Amino acid sequence: MGYREDNRYVLYPLYFDNSLSRNAGRRLPLKSCVEKPTAEQIAKAAQSLGIHPLLQKDASHPSRHWKRDGRVLVDKKGSKQEVLLQISQRL
Repeated sequence: MGYREDNRYVLYPLYFDNSLSRNAGRRLPLKSCVEKPTAEQIAKAAQSLGIHPLLQKDASHPSRHWKRDGRVLVDKKGSKQEVLLQISQRL
């Protein structure tokens, strides 16, 4: 793809999905999550934060390989949890 993943975080929509449990892949508290987030929404939120998103629409989370929800690669600016919370505030 031309981008090295070691200097970028990989974000999947399931990290922000309020219908999933933590065991199912959600990475944030329920109050910070939204209903049915999309990779496009995450990319738009990341763009507004200036962390240069790269949208990969046909990707799937390893634990849900049959469900191609996409993923977003973003620059590492702080910890991954901080980036997730910043994006969740924009969703």
